[in-house]
Amino acid sequence: MKEIVIQNGLTYMLAPVLPSFKHKYPLTPMESYIRWQTPEGAPFDPWVRTHWKLVAKIMQVASESMFIKGNVAQWESWTGMRFPESGTYMIPDALTPVQIDVEKDEALYIEPYIWMQHFL
Repeated sequence: MKEIVIQNGLTYMLAPVLPSFKHKYPLTPMESYIRWQTPEGAPFDPWVRTHWKLVAKIMQVASESMFIKGNVAQWESWTGMRFPESGTYMIPDALTPVQIDVEKDEALYIEPYIWMQHFL
């Protein structure tokens, strides 16, 4: 991607980045998670840190990057879980909880990403 950007005379590119450890902290808002650091001062998340080592910087959180909407039966099928009542549920390996509304037969998952700027 960087080569294409350079060939087109641009000096930077923006990349949507999905932090690789965020699923371990699904209740932590992305805005907080991206401020976590290692003892050395590098970003805590390994994938964010990889971009950071390539001289990229975090621009902002895209808090509603991906929406996955379905009915309750679909979500039960997809997750192997049961959702007997409306509420907020933790899904294994999801970055955020899923919202279940049994009465409306709706489930909604909204996943955040972050935008990082790579300087070329």
